[in-house]
Amino acid sequence: MSINCEILDLRAFLSVVELESFHRAADALHLSQPALSRRIQKLEQAIGAPLLERTTRHVSATALGTELIPLVRRMLEEFDGSLFAVRDIGANRGGLVTIACLPTAAFYFLPTVVRQFNEEYPNIRFRILDLPATDGLQAVARGEVEFGINIMGTSDPDLIFDRLVEDPFVLAARRDHPLAAKPAVGWAELEPYHLITVHRSSGNRTLLDAALAKSNIKLRWFYEVTHLSTSLGLVEAGLGISVLPRMATPQDDHPFLITRPIGDPEISRTIGVVRRRGGTLSPAAERFLEMLMGAWGRN
Repeated sequence: MSINCEILDLRAFLSVVELESFHRAADALHLSQPALSRRIQKLEQAIGAPLLERTTRHVSATALGTELIPLVRRMLEEFDGSLFAVRDIGANRGGLVTIACLPTAAFYFLPTVVRQFNEEYPNIRFRILDLPATDGLQAVARGEVEFGINIMGTSDPDLIFDRLVEDPFVLAARRDHPLAAKPAVGWAELEPYHLITVHRSSGNRTLLDAALAKSNIKLRWFYEVTHLSTSLGLVEAGLGISVLPRMATPQDDHPFLITRPIGDPEISRTIGVVRRRGGTLSPAAERFLEMLMGAWGRN
């Protein structure tokens, strides 16, 4: 089913929501209030449901309208970006790439690829939402971003998960730690030391605990934090050791930290790209995704 609406209909809806007033929105768009109301009515008829709740003193988005706001905002940004891009030629063409990325991938791995991409396409801007796994999937499903980088597949029939790479869990320790002298370690060797782990609400912790339970292994933690970056800070301070995905660790030689493989068993998380089924990417996003997948293939 196709929905017949115009860009100005979407601008009208977003302006009313952001300005919380038909009068102020009409002034901002240089429309009469009756013309603005007709735009909103036309959009609501196309959607098949009310998008705004109106009272004599207040206007706000309905539940459906609230869900549509991120998608409408991104559509308008991409449209405006495309207009500016028409003036540019070749590799300097502008654009906007919007993605949802796991914080662990966004911190160390993603900047390297973005820098490489910007050298070739210096006028393409990025909006990166560094979100936990579940929130990232929801951002893709709502159309708030063009695609996501996530650790899990999804049962949502409207989403597609394309596997990219396995990201193993590794030991992170200071260079002067006793385990740093070993080329690899087993899970049992971690037990004598203070272990720093992330909270059970983390997708990484859930995945790790479930995999270890199959081998009747339970980690005894001493410090529990919310973010993996915090655990690295505690490791660097000499407070203990941590287990975290390799992608969440420094990729180059670090002055204080080392990583070591952990075996018996080796546990990894699957990293992939999440997209909406049947959705299309902007030209800028397509180019970036191609470079991203190539870079991941080299890691």
